[in-house]
Amino acid sequence: MSRASIRFWIGATVFLVAIALMTQVIDNEYPFFAGYVILQFIVLAVAWSILGGYAGYVNFGTSAFFGLGVYTAVFLSKATGAPLAVQIAAAAIVGALLGFAVGLVTLRMQGIYFSIATIALTIIIETTVTNWRFVGGAAGIQMQRPPVMPPFHSYVQMLFFVQALLVVLAVTIARYTQISWMGRGLQALKDDELAAECTGVPTLRLKVLACVISGALMCAAGAPAAMYLQYADPSSAFNLNYSVSVLAMSLIGGTAHWVGPVLGAILLGTTQQLLAVTISSEANVLVLGVMLVLFVVAAPEGLIGLIRRIGRNRAGGRA
Repeated sequence: MSRASIRFWIGATVFLVAIALMTQVIDNEYPFFAGYVILQFIVLAVAWSILGGYAGYVNFGTSAFFGLGVYTAVFLSKATGAPLAVQIAAAAIVGALLGFAVGLVTLRMQGIYFSIATIALTIIIETTVTNWRFVGGAAGIQMQRPPVMPPFHSYVQMLFFVQALLVVLAVTIARYTQISWMGRGLQALKDDELAAECTGVPTLRLKVLACVISGALMCAAGAPAAMYLQYADPSSAFNLNYSVSVLAMSLIGGTAHWVGPVLGAILLGTTQQLLAVTISSEANVLVLGVMLVLFVVAAPEGLIGLIRRIGRNRAGGRA
Protein backbone atom coordinates (compact mmCIF):
# COMPACT_ATOMS: atom_id res chain seq x y z
CA MET A 1 0.00 0.00 0.00
CA SER A 2 1.38 3.42 -0.97
CA ARG A 3 1.97 6.24 1.49
CA ALA A 4 -0.87 8.22 -0.05
CA SER A 5 -3.27 5.32 0.55
CA ILE A 6 -2.09 4.94 4.14
CA ARG A 7 -2.62 8.66 4.77
CA PHE A 8 -6.06 8.44 3.17
CA TRP A 9 -7.21 5.56 5.35
CA ILE A 10 -5.81 7.18 8.49
CA GLY A 11 -7.71 10.35 7.61
CA ALA A 12 -10.93 8.41 6.97
CA THR A 13 -10.60 6.58 10.30
CA VAL A 14 -9.95 9.81 12.21
CA PHE A 15 -12.96 11.39 10.49
CA LEU A 16 -15.31 8.56 11.51
CA VAL A 17 -13.96 8.50 15.07
CA ALA A 18 -14.50 12.27 15.33
CA ILE A 19 -18.06 11.91 14.03
CA ALA A 20 -18.77 9.12 16.52
CA LEU A 21 -17.38 11.20 19.39
CA MET A 22 -19.55 14.15 18.38
CA THR A 23 -22.67 12.03 18.78
CA GLN A 24 -21.63 11.16 22.33
CA VAL A 25 -20.48 14.54 23.68
CA ILE A 26 -22.79 17.08 21.97
CA ASP A 27 -26.30 17.34 23.38
CA ASN A 28 -27.61 20.05 21.06
CA GLU A 29 -29.44 18.52 18.09
CA TYR A 30 -28.89 21.39 15.65
CA PRO A 31 -25.25 20.55 14.73
CA PHE A 32 -26.45 17.12 13.65
CA PHE A 33 -29.36 18.52 11.62
CA ALA A 34 -27.05 20.97 9.83
CA GLY A 35 -24.11 18.55 9.62
CA TYR A 36 -26.29 15.89 8.02
CA VAL A 37 -27.15 18.24 5.14
CA ILE A 38 -23.48 19.13 4.59
CA LEU A 39 -22.45 15.46 4.58
CA GLN A 40 -25.30 14.67 2.21
CA PHE A 41 -24.05 17.31 -0.22
CA ILE A 42 -20.51 15.93 0.00
CA VAL A 43 -21.77 12.52 -1.14
CA LEU A 44 -23.82 14.05 -3.95
CA ALA A 45 -21.00 16.32 -5.14
CA VAL A 46 -18.43 13.52 -5.12
CA ALA A 47 -20.87 11.20 -6.93
CA TRP A 48 -21.61 13.89 -9.53
CA SER A 49 -17.92 14.44 -10.20
CA ILE A 50 -17.37 10.81 -11.25
CA LEU A 51 -19.38 11.47 -14.41
CA GLY A 52 -19.48 15.26 -14.63
CA GLY A 53 -15.90 15.90 -13.53
CA TYR A 54 -13.84 12.92 -14.67
CA ALA A 55 -15.73 12.35 -17.93
CA GLY A 56 -16.88 15.92 -18.58
CA TYR A 57 -20.57 15.02 -19.03
CA VAL A 58 -22.57 17.72 -17.23
CA ASN A 59 -25.41 15.93 -15.46
CA PHE A 60 -28.48 17.93 -14.35
CA GLY A 61 -30.21 14.76 -13.17
CA THR A 62 -28.90 14.73 -9.60
CA SER A 63 -32.37 15.49 -8.24
CA ALA A 64 -33.79 12.52 -10.20
CA PHE A 65 -31.40 10.06 -8.55
CA PHE A 66 -31.68 11.71 -5.13
CA GLY A 67 -35.48 11.72 -5.25
CA LEU A 68 -35.57 8.13 -6.44
CA GLY A 69 -33.42 7.20 -3.45
CA VAL A 70 -35.86 8.97 -1.14
CA TYR A 71 -38.86 7.16 -2.56
CA THR A 72 -37.14 3.78 -2.69
CA ALA A 73 -36.70 4.12 1.07
CA VAL A 74 -40.30 5.32 1.49
CA PHE A 75 -41.65 2.35 -0.48
CA LEU A 76 -39.61 -0.22 1.44
CA SER A 77 -40.45 1.34 4.78
CA LYS A 78 -44.18 1.33 4.07
CA ALA A 79 -44.36 -2.00 2.25
CA THR A 80 -42.03 -4.14 4.35
CA GLY A 81 -40.80 -2.06 7.29
CA ALA A 82 -37.22 -2.65 6.09
CA PRO A 83 -34.44 -1.22 8.29
CA LEU A 84 -32.42 1.78 7.19
CA ALA A 85 -29.43 -0.29 6.04
CA VAL A 86 -31.65 -2.28 3.68
CA GLN A 87 -33.26 0.92 2.39
CA ILE A 88 -29.86 2.41 1.56
CA ALA A 89 -28.60 -0.77 -0.11
CA ALA A 90 -31.80 -1.09 -2.16
CA ALA A 91 -31.61 2.57 -3.17
CA ALA A 92 -28.02 2.07 -4.35
CA ILE A 93 -29.09 -0.92 -6.47
CA VAL A 94 -32.02 1.01 -7.95
CA GLY A 95 -29.73 3.96 -8.68
CA ALA A 96 -27.19 1.70 -10.36
CA LEU A 97 -29.89 0.15 -12.56
CA LEU A 98 -31.26 3.57 -13.48
CA GLY A 99 -27.74 4.79 -14.19
CA PHE A 100 -27.16 1.81 -16.47
CA ALA A 101 -30.39 2.46 -18.36
CA VAL A 102 -29.77 6.19 -18.63
CA GLY A 103 -26.21 5.56 -19.70
CA LEU A 104 -27.19 3.28 -22.55
CA VAL A 105 -29.88 5.67 -23.78
CA THR A 106 -28.33 9.11 -23.31
CA LEU A 107 -24.55 8.83 -23.19
CA ARG A 108 -24.37 8.56 -26.96
CA MET A 109 -25.49 12.18 -26.83
CA GLN A 110 -22.94 14.88 -26.13
CA GLY A 111 -22.85 18.40 -24.74
CA ILE A 112 -26.10 20.22 -24.17
CA TYR A 113 -28.20 17.34 -25.52
CA PHE A 114 -27.06 15.04 -22.75
CA SER A 115 -27.73 17.72 -20.10
CA ILE A 116 -31.26 18.33 -21.43
CA ALA A 117 -31.95 14.60 -21.39
CA THR A 118 -31.01 14.39 -17.69
CA ILE A 119 -33.40 17.26 -16.87
CA ALA A 120 -36.16 15.39 -18.71
CA LEU A 121 -35.37 12.31 -16.61
CA THR A 122 -36.11 14.28 -13.43
CA ILE A 123 -39.46 15.47 -14.77
CA ILE A 124 -40.47 11.96 -15.88
CA ILE A 125 -39.67 10.30 -12.54
CA GLU A 126 -41.22 13.11 -10.49
CA THR A 127 -44.44 12.91 -12.52
CA THR A 128 -44.57 9.14 -12.00
CA VAL A 129 -44.11 9.44 -8.24
CA THR A 130 -46.64 12.30 -8.05
CA ASN A 131 -49.29 9.95 -9.41
CA TRP A 132 -48.30 6.97 -7.22
CA ARG A 133 -50.76 6.98 -4.33
CA PHE A 134 -49.06 4.17 -2.42
CA VAL A 135 -46.16 6.50 -1.54
CA GLY A 136 -48.36 9.51 -0.89
CA GLY A 137 -48.68 11.00 -4.36
CA ALA A 138 -48.58 14.78 -4.70
CA ALA A 139 -49.65 15.32 -1.10
CA GLY A 140 -46.57 13.60 0.30
CA ILE A 141 -46.29 11.10 3.13
CA GLN A 142 -45.43 11.25 6.82
CA MET A 143 -42.68 8.91 8.00
CA GLN A 144 -42.53 7.33 11.45
CA ARG A 145 -39.01 6.83 12.77
CA PRO A 146 -38.25 3.48 14.39
CA PRO A 147 -36.58 3.35 17.82
CA VAL A 148 -33.01 4.59 17.78
CA MET A 149 -30.22 2.05 18.19
CA PRO A 150 -27.47 2.44 20.80
CA PRO A 151 -24.98 4.03 21.25
CA PHE A 152 -26.85 6.95 19.68
CA HIS A 153 -29.16 9.11 21.77
CA SER A 154 -31.39 10.27 18.93
CA TYR A 155 -32.31 9.17 15.43
CA VAL A 156 -30.80 12.31 13.90
CA GLN A 157 -27.45 11.47 15.49
CA MET A 158 -27.62 8.01 13.95
CA LEU A 159 -28.49 9.44 10.52
CA PHE A 160 -25.57 11.86 10.88
CA PHE A 161 -23.18 8.96 11.46
CA VAL A 162 -24.73 6.91 8.64
CA GLN A 163 -24.26 9.80 6.23
CA ALA A 164 -20.63 10.07 7.39
CA LEU A 165 -20.15 6.41 6.44
CA LEU A 166 -21.60 7.19 3.01
CA VAL A 167 -19.14 10.08 2.69
CA VAL A 168 -16.21 7.73 3.32
CA LEU A 169 -17.63 5.20 0.85
CA ALA A 170 -18.21 7.83 -1.86
CA VAL A 171 -14.79 9.44 -1.43
CA THR A 172 -13.07 6.03 -1.43
CA ILE A 173 -14.79 5.08 -4.70
CA ALA A 174 -14.05 8.47 -6.27
CA ARG A 175 -10.39 8.31 -5.25
CA TYR A 176 -9.96 4.76 -6.54
CA THR A 177 -11.72 5.68 -9.78
CA GLN A 178 -9.42 8.64 -10.33
CA ILE A 179 -6.16 6.73 -9.86
CA SER A 180 -7.28 3.55 -11.66
CA TRP A 181 -7.38 2.63 -15.34
CA MET A 182 -10.98 3.83 -15.35
CA GLY A 183 -9.97 7.34 -14.27
CA ARG A 184 -7.27 7.51 -16.93
CA GLY A 185 -9.78 6.40 -19.55
CA LEU A 186 -12.37 8.95 -18.44
CA GLN A 187 -9.76 11.70 -18.53
CA ALA A 188 -8.80 10.68 -22.06
CA LEU A 189 -12.36 10.84 -23.33
CA LYS A 190 -12.89 14.15 -21.53
CA ASP A 191 -9.90 15.63 -23.35
CA ASP A 192 -10.88 14.27 -26.77
CA GLU A 193 -13.50 11.53 -26.96
CA LEU A 194 -12.97 10.76 -30.63
CA ALA A 195 -9.20 10.47 -30.23
CA ALA A 196 -9.63 8.29 -27.15
CA GLU A 197 -11.97 5.94 -29.01
CA CYS A 198 -9.58 5.74 -31.94
CA THR A 199 -6.75 4.68 -29.61
CA GLY A 200 -8.80 1.82 -28.18
CA VAL A 201 -10.36 3.39 -25.08
CA PRO A 202 -13.80 1.78 -24.52
CA THR A 203 -15.52 5.15 -24.18
CA LEU A 204 -19.14 4.02 -24.07
CA ARG A 205 -18.38 1.28 -21.54
CA LEU A 206 -16.52 3.74 -19.32
CA LYS A 207 -19.29 6.33 -19.50
CA VAL A 208 -21.97 3.77 -18.63
CA LEU A 209 -19.88 2.47 -15.72
CA ALA A 210 -19.35 6.03 -14.45
CA CYS A 211 -23.10 6.66 -14.72
CA VAL A 212 -23.83 3.45 -12.79
CA ILE A 213 -21.44 4.34 -9.95
CA SER A 214 -22.61 7.96 -9.81
CA GLY A 215 -26.29 6.96 -9.82
CA ALA A 216 -25.82 4.36 -7.08
CA LEU A 217 -24.12 6.84 -4.75
CA MET A 218 -26.68 9.59 -5.38
CA CYS A 219 -29.61 7.27 -4.66
CA ALA A 220 -27.89 5.96 -1.53
CA ALA A 221 -27.42 9.54 -0.31
CA GLY A 222 -31.13 10.21 -0.75
CA ALA A 223 -32.38 7.11 1.06
CA PRO A 224 -32.01 8.44 4.66
CA ALA A 225 -33.59 11.81 3.77
CA ALA A 226 -37.18 10.69 4.35
CA MET A 227 -36.41 9.63 7.92
CA TYR A 228 -34.33 12.76 8.43
CA LEU A 229 -37.30 15.01 7.57
CA GLN A 230 -39.96 12.50 8.72
CA TYR A 231 -41.77 13.49 5.55
CA ALA A 232 -41.40 13.11 1.80
CA ASP A 233 -43.13 14.80 -1.11
CA PRO A 234 -42.24 14.86 -4.83
CA SER A 235 -41.67 18.62 -5.12
CA SER A 236 -39.03 18.54 -2.37
CA ALA A 237 -37.40 15.20 -3.18
CA PHE A 238 -37.00 16.03 -6.89
CA ASN A 239 -36.20 19.71 -6.40
CA LEU A 240 -33.88 20.95 -9.16
CA ASN A 241 -32.00 22.97 -6.53
CA TYR A 242 -30.17 19.73 -5.73
CA SER A 243 -28.87 19.55 -9.29
CA VAL A 244 -27.82 23.21 -9.36
CA SER A 245 -26.23 23.16 -5.89
CA VAL A 246 -24.25 19.98 -6.54
CA LEU A 247 -23.03 21.30 -9.89
CA ALA A 248 -21.93 24.55 -8.22
CA MET A 249 -20.19 22.72 -5.38
CA SER A 250 -18.21 20.56 -7.77
CA LEU A 251 -17.19 23.49 -9.96
CA ILE A 252 -16.28 25.69 -6.99
CA GLY A 253 -14.17 22.94 -5.44
CA GLY A 254 -12.66 21.80 -8.73
CA THR A 255 -13.42 18.69 -10.73
CA ALA A 256 -9.84 17.71 -11.57
CA HIS A 257 -9.34 15.91 -8.24
CA TRP A 258 -11.63 14.01 -5.87
CA VAL A 259 -10.83 16.49 -3.08
CA GLY A 260 -12.39 19.35 -5.06
CA PRO A 261 -16.08 18.38 -4.68
CA VAL A 262 -15.48 17.69 -0.98
CA LEU A 263 -14.07 21.20 -0.43
CA GLY A 264 -16.81 22.80 -2.54
CA ALA A 265 -19.58 20.96 -0.68
CA ILE A 266 -18.13 21.89 2.72
CA LEU A 267 -17.70 25.55 1.74
CA LEU A 268 -21.06 26.04 0.05
CA GLY A 269 -23.02 23.70 2.33
CA THR A 270 -21.72 25.38 5.48
CA THR A 271 -22.43 28.82 4.02
CA GLN A 272 -26.00 27.83 3.17
CA GLN A 273 -26.62 26.47 6.67
CA LEU A 274 -25.24 29.64 8.29
CA LEU A 275 -27.36 31.83 6.03
CA ALA A 276 -30.48 29.80 6.78
CA VAL A 277 -29.99 30.48 10.51
CA THR A 278 -28.74 34.09 10.43
CA ILE A 279 -30.54 35.66 7.45
CA SER A 280 -32.92 33.53 5.42
CA SER A 281 -32.87 30.31 3.46
CA GLU A 282 -33.97 32.37 0.44
CA ALA A 283 -30.53 34.03 0.44
CA ASN A 284 -28.96 30.67 -0.43
CA VAL A 285 -29.85 30.98 -4.11
CA LEU A 286 -28.30 34.46 -4.33
CA VAL A 287 -25.09 33.39 -2.59
CA LEU A 288 -24.92 30.25 -4.75
CA GLY A 289 -25.10 32.34 -7.92
CA VAL A 290 -22.59 34.95 -6.73
CA MET A 291 -20.04 32.37 -5.59
CA LEU A 292 -20.39 30.39 -8.81
CA VAL A 293 -19.83 33.49 -10.97
CA LEU A 294 -16.84 34.58 -8.88
CA PHE A 295 -15.15 31.20 -9.10
CA VAL A 296 -15.86 30.74 -12.80
CA VAL A 297 -14.29 34.14 -13.52
CA ALA A 298 -11.46 34.25 -10.96
CA ALA A 299 -10.69 30.55 -10.46
CA PRO A 300 -12.12 28.47 -13.32
CA GLU A 301 -10.33 25.37 -12.02
CA GLY A 302 -11.94 25.76 -8.59
CA LEU A 303 -10.36 25.75 -5.18
CA ILE A 304 -8.00 22.94 -6.16
CA GLY A 305 -6.71 24.92 -9.12
CA LEU A 306 -6.42 28.06 -7.00
CA ILE A 307 -4.39 26.24 -4.33
CA ARG A 308 -2.11 24.75 -6.99
CA ARG A 309 -1.63 28.16 -8.60
CA ILE A 310 -0.68 29.74 -5.28
CA GLY A 311 1.74 26.87 -4.63
CA ARG A 312 3.40 27.35 -8.03
CA ASN A 313 3.68 31.10 -7.49
CA ARG A 314 5.32 30.60 -4.10
CA ALA A 315 7.73 28.04 -5.55
CA GLY A 316 8.58 30.44 -8.37
CA GLY A 317 9.13 33.27 -5.90
CA ARG A 318 11.55 31.20 -3.83
CA ALA A 319 13.44 30.23 -6.98
